[in-house]
Amino acid sequence: MLNIAILSSHNGSGFDAIYEAIKNQILDAKISLIISNNRDANILKKAKKYELKNALVNSQTDESPNEKIYALLKKSNCDLVFLSGYMKKLSSKITKDFNIINSHPSLLPKYGGSGMYGKYVHEAVIKNQEKISGVTIHTVNEIYDDGKIILQKSLTIKNDETLQSLEIKIKELEKIAIVEVIKRLC
Repeated sequence: MLNIAILSSHNGSGFDAIYEAIKNQILDAKISLIISNNRDANILKKAKKYELKNALVNSQTDESPNEKIYALLKKSNCDLVFLSGYMKKLSSKITKDFNIINSHPSLLPKYGGSGMYGKYVHEAVIKNQEKISGVTIHTVNEIYDDGKIILQKSLTIKNDETLQSLEIKIKELEKIAIVEVIKRLC
């Protein structure tokens, strides 16, 4: 059984995909820890609802957030750390000592890097009149969106595509990709 920790700054839609896949016995895994840097994050509410161990870690709660995250991950004995919209850079100590993957809403290396997340990615894709977009699942290192690509899934962008319609399609594709990669790791 794969022991998973999830880090998220907001909604954690990747968490939803993982949680449902575990519940439906698609994944032989367990979510052992959820960490957020945002006290108002919906993922913390979900963690409490499902009675999952969770922690708020940021510069207001801890003098050294990365050290605290490291200690929590070690204590949880996690096999995999999944970033589900986690907006903070992790220290190289964390990225070197743990198997960490991230889901990015574009076909990296396009539209990656600092400041390129969520709607900002989709806005850029539409502005540049791209014909395809998609999702990339990649390993995490200390540089934003720079890790080894594990899986990419793409979709065709329609001529009348809007920011909202593209975001919905990408989120659905992302759920499939996340479960597919974690299933391989199980």
